[in-house]
Amino acid sequence: MVSRRGRATKIVATLGPASSSPEMIKALYEAGVDVFRLNFSHGTQENHGRVLASVRALEKEVRRPIGVLADLQGPKLRLGRFENGFINLTAGSTIRFDTDPTPGNETRVSIPHPEILEALNEGSTVLLDDGKVRVRVVKKGAGYIDAEVVAGNKLSNNKGFNVPDVLLPVSALTDKDRSDLFFALDLGVEWIALSFVQRPEDVIEAKELIQGRAQINLKLEKPLAVEHLTRLTELSDSIMVARGDLGVELSLPEIPALQKRVIRESRRLGKPVIVATQMLESMISAPVPTRAEVSDVATAVYDGADAVMLSAESAAGQYPVEAVAMMDQIIKQVERDPGYRAIIESQRPEQGHSVADAVTQAAYHAALSTNAAAIVTYTLSGTTTLHAARERPRIPIIGIASQLSTARRLVMSYGVHVVHAPEEIHTFGEMAAKATQVTVEHGFATEGDLIAITAGVPFATPGTTNVLRLVTIDKAMAHRTPRPEEAGDSMRPRAAAMKADDAVLRSAPVEPAAE
Repeated sequence: MVSRRGRATKIVATLGPASSSPEMIKALYEAGVDVFRLNFSHGTQENHGRVLASVRALEKEVRRPIGVLADLQGPKLRLGRFENGFINLTAGSTIRFDTDPTPGNETRVSIPHPEILEALNEGSTVLLDDGKVRVRVVKKGAGYIDAEVVAGNKLSNNKGFNVPDVLLPVSALTDKDRSDLFFALDLGVEWIALSFVQRPEDVIEAKELIQGRAQINLKLEKPLAVEHLTRLTELSDSIMVARGDLGVELSLPEIPALQKRVIRESRRLGKPVIVATQMLESMISAPVPTRAEVSDVATAVYDGADAVMLSAESAAGQYPVEAVAMMDQIIKQVERDPGYRAIIESQRPEQGHSVADAVTQAAYHAALSTNAAAIVTYTLSGTTTLHAARERPRIPIIGIASQLSTARRLVMSYGVHVVHAPEEIHTFGEMAAKATQVTVEHGFATEGDLIAITAGVPFATPGTTNVLRLVTIDKAMAHRTPRPEEAGDSMRPRAAAMKADDAVLRSAPVEPAAE
């Protein structure tokens, strides 16, 4: 039997110095990782290529699709250097920012981004070193600004700076990002994460470069992006609530409510959503998390996130496997809570009006009313399965994908047990036979159980979810033992004896949906 996670919420883990060996990657997967993140803010392309090769080798070994997310650095803005390596700033003092590359001191420092100086105005707020230092622009001149220190601290060389209330005239993709982007696409990653997006045009620019070779994960980090939340979610394929930089540029008390809002909007539009940053931060150096961190992970699960993410905990921490195992335990405990389902059901989005929405809703209610063992979705592009995941059903979703790239992408989605089955399906009989075979062999159902199957007709046509079929598993199929060569995900189609209830809903094929 193929291993099952036993939970609906997925785990994303970042690979880094502490977790780049094939042995550690396998240990992380066995502890519960569903999607691996490559952070292009650190490491070289060569290193990332070796790590990805290890992930692909592991995927073949375990015969389960594994997703990979390539996270681009984005336009990280940094100060210049200081004569003594650092300065001490006190509230009420004034410091000048200019383009002179000369090392700075307590009175001035370089910002090697003249376009940023041009965009700032009197009254603008500038945050330095992740918000530890806060200044306000009081004067603007040719090639410089003077700023009053609102909150002071020690400030050292090359610290980052953020401008929360100004639309910066920079692309979300630097020259480095473009190089990393094409490198990642050539490697065949499933997801590209865009950093520091400010507006819809940033996503459109990335889509034109990617040309459908991967899907876009939009990292929500800028307050200006929040203003375009709905449009950005529509343009993207998934969302990450990146609470690190978001927490620098927004008031910290605003973050919890925004997290819930983003999860609701992503679910409404049927897009996977990840909650990230400092979830088990203390496990970088400790074998157990704090109680507050456990509650933080649990809150994201209660909110209905598709996935929760580990960053430095798994990339550079002392206890990467333990961090994944702890996150796995927290998720399972929350999903066993009797109140969890009530919360998830109360957040159900309004039903859409398309044929796909109607069929998916019918499958959900039919599965519940008949106590079905699973909902099985056939998908080419992923649309059918995403419709099912949007409902957050209490029973497993088995996503059968004919394309490996689609199977890897769907691993991120809530409640989906993904199976790659490259065989072509031509008839309803083949569809029902394959669904029954996979459900039994993967341990989701046995003799007498009923499964609900959704698919699109014509088969192998993206965006056409228009069929629902209920199938009861008979004795012949339930007790069939697969041959060793059939035990993986790519199993050959074969006829299966079964009885199908006369519960088939059909409609005319719809036009393929844009994805």
